[in-house]
Amino acid sequence: MNMKQWLETIKQTPRKKPMPILSFPSVSLLDVTVRELTDSSELQANGMKRIADSKDTLASVSMMDLSVEAEAFGAQVRFSDDEVPTVIGALVTSPQEAEALTVPDIKAARCGKYIKAAQTACTLITDRPVFAGVIGPFSLAGRLMDVSEAMIYCYTEPEMVHTVLQKATDFLIQYIRAYKESGANGVVMAEPLTGMLSPELAKEFSEGYVRQIVEAVQTDDFLVIYHNCGNNVLLMMDSILSTKAAAYHFGNAVSMKEVLRNVPSDTVVMGNVDPAGQIRSGTPESVKAETKRILSECHAYPNFVISSGCDIPPASPWENIDAFFAAVEEFYNENA
Repeated sequence: MNMKQWLETIKQTPRKKPMPILSFPSVSLLDVTVRELTDSSELQANGMKRIADSKDTLASVSMMDLSVEAEAFGAQVRFSDDEVPTVIGALVTSPQEAEALTVPDIKAARCGKYIKAAQTACTLITDRPVFAGVIGPFSLAGRLMDVSEAMIYCYTEPEMVHTVLQKATDFLIQYIRAYKESGANGVVMAEPLTGMLSPELAKEFSEGYVRQIVEAVQTDDFLVIYHNCGNNVLLMMDSILSTKAAAYHFGNAVSMKEVLRNVPSDTVVMGNVDPAGQIRSGTPESVKAETKRILSECHAYPNFVISSGCDIPPASPWENIDAFFAAVEEFYNENA
């Protein structure tokens, strides 16, 4: 599939299908735990297929599990039956440990299972693109150094941070290439930790490394969609756009209308219904209202695609997820 042409078609289509990051809620469709889902390529692929069969999405997106790549490096991960896995502790606490850090094999820990899940999903889902979820370089480096400490290290040990970042980037390039070889049409790269940096630090510690990855993997038939759900997005927009990703996905911490005012009209932008506050914890009525509000503010921009602001949590009720899709349908019917 020519994915750059796919993006062009999106911009030319007045009635756009939604593209939420919707995979973890498949646990209730499959009657499994989050722990079981994150440990099984078969369950992940089947969950993506179940959702694709029931929801007319623009594309199918695999889970945004931000612990997978860090675990491959050797980080400790806390698993739960109900919540998304999280990295605990720190693998790198000194320049010496940064230098000694080894870039792992792309199939280390659970990475091989996630690659296999994408490969299987591509054979099951053939009517739309399939995107794999991956972490961004600074967000990965932060998990290897401890998220809070990483922010301090940017000031106190910048060379150590750059050392870890380059190793994270080298790994991610190979990991994403494996997804490409598996048949995936692209990746959604989550770089949320960058959203906590100042614009100057984001430029130094994220922009160049993301661009390395984009230049190494992005082609006409394989796209990188950059995701950042931080509240500093508008301040660092020039840096974000300098990564040259094919499209961008933003969280609900910012106004999507303001984002669109700062993005070129030929660049596809996605977002940003609150996945936790609305889709997980709201009501069908509130989800509908919020979805329609964002659409009403943004649908005049031909480069806008409605989505969740981030990965939809596992325990999100399907009544709320259904309300999101119903709201999109109703909005376009009312504004035809």
